[in-house]
Amino acid sequence: MCGIAGLMTRDGAPAPAAPLEAMAAVLRHRGPDGDGHYRCGDVGMVQTRLAIIDLVTGDQPLYEPAGAALVANAEIYNYLELRSELGCGRPAAFSTQSDCEPPLHLYRRYGLDFTAHLRGMYAIALHDPAAGHLVLTRDPFGIKPLYYAETPSALAFASQPSALIEAGIVSPQLVQSVRNELVQMQFTTGRETIFAGICRILPGETVVVRQGRIVERRRRGALPEGGPLAIDEQEALARLDAVIAESVRIHQRSDVPFGMFLSGGIDSTAMLLMMARLAERPLKAFTIGFAASDVADERPSARAAAQAVDAEHIEILFDEPDFWRWLPEIVSVIDDPVADYAILPTWALARAARQTGIKVILSGEGGDELFAGYGRYRSVVRPWWAGGRMPHARGVLDGLGILRGETAGWRDGIAAAEARSGGHRRTALQVAQAVDCADWLPNDLLVKLDRCLMAHGTEGRTPYLDTEVAALAFRLPDDLKIRRGLGKWLLRRWLADRLPEARAFARKRGLTVPVARWIARRADELGPLVARSAAIREICRPDAVERLFAAATHKRAARAAWNLLFYALWHRRHIERAALPPDTAAALAETL
Repeated sequence: MCGIAGLMTRDGAPAPAAPLEAMAAVLRHRGPDGDGHYRCGDVGMVQTRLAIIDLVTGDQPLYEPAGAALVANAEIYNYLELRSELGCGRPAAFSTQSDCEPPLHLYRRYGLDFTAHLRGMYAIALHDPAAGHLVLTRDPFGIKPLYYAETPSALAFASQPSALIEAGIVSPQLVQSVRNELVQMQFTTGRETIFAGICRILPGETVVVRQGRIVERRRRGALPEGGPLAIDEQEALARLDAVIAESVRIHQRSDVPFGMFLSGGIDSTAMLLMMARLAERPLKAFTIGFAASDVADERPSARAAAQAVDAEHIEILFDEPDFWRWLPEIVSVIDDPVADYAILPTWALARAARQTGIKVILSGEGGDELFAGYGRYRSVVRPWWAGGRMPHARGVLDGLGILRGETAGWRDGIAAAEARSGGHRRTALQVAQAVDCADWLPNDLLVKLDRCLMAHGTEGRTPYLDTEVAALAFRLPDDLKIRRGLGKWLLRRWLADRLPEARAFARKRGLTVPVARWIARRADELGPLVARSAAIREICRPDAVERLFAAATHKRAARAAWNLLFYALWHRRHIERAALPPDTAAALAETL
């Protein structure tokens, strides 16, 4: 894994070195093992490297005989198969053992369709001087991030928006409609980011840039078309075992030690079992717990599963002082904002993994989306008269009496995703899953995983987010996803047959962080501080915000208070450009 950045000038002038160096400096944490530089005519590219595969010869940029050059933030899991395929008939002149070299040769053979052959996670920048263009592309699920900005003088791109801002390419100006999405849903949608002038390369998108302008866009979908397959449970179980085994097998390709995040839930426990079946080295599993009695402690169930497969189990405790001390630092690394309290355990687990020498972590992201694990999916399959509704029907701040006015347009992005995701004979459940895969997954869960792990120089891999896994899981019949009020039915059945200790059919609570309790304990102090934040005063009535924090013992008020606390800190760091001290109250007080 790496950080990449670059630019193409509009007037054909040589790419200036200063912004390239500035972007590389910002991305250093993503690639502490080395850096690469490329300048050719009107294009310049940089890369900071986290060495995972081909530690000796895998430095970037990479080149192919006809002159194209590539920098990538990627793991191409089928690189061995691609090297063999490319060597058949007409040899490809490989100069490294890097997993990122085959895409160059695929590009030369298949042109812009080269990404159809890739199985992995990637954000790639490829310059072809002979063709006079720059190609930017991102994997279908959007596991790896890539952003760009079009200015009067150039098109610039980077792995994080903060690199474009710190290099002076774009100033940190807020987009109010995107801000509204954030405070109402905890994440943002679509191409436009919260920073004016900075956009996302969309998941699965390939863009072609000539003379500093985007001239072509193509997109490869992550999910298959079509409604549910005609498949019975036994056949589905056999196919599920084969496809998960293959995905985990190739996701374990690494020249450095790897481990996994084990929550004790269905997704991560199933992955633990498959990793233990296939691993050629002792397996390390990391689990977090919280010093609070009012949230489910997943450590006992995770411990039992780890013991059953002889995995080394490392338990981390996250308590209230950690929350107040680390929250400003965590917010500082989440430049593309995600007000998801799961950033807290993810950051702490990544920190612990790196301290034990682990550079690669496998994680269960995507299991809920592909196998229908969320409670909101069970609502979708109910008729309207029984309480059925599409997700995100109400904003986090709606109905609490704290807004100055309507937060216009906060649901427009989700509504557009719903419209795009219908058809193809899909069921209502599939549509809800597809909507989540379009925005919630890449712009919340995967941003969280990317920033928290890369802040500690650690790579995150997601075996469920594989196009072959999706080809089966997404098209399972609805009753193999949800049955008897339980989601992920088929995955539960698969796990129950192979690891009874997992108690796969027990009703499990999702990961819960006791932020409500922690905020409520300091509500008298926090409420006034958040209420006086310039960012919060713009959208909320200060007196109502203080009352909201005072009511943080209630679920809805607590969630809203958390969103506002996150946004106040985020705005202070990323819009006001202030350094945040390692104390939440102090960071807020400095806004007064």
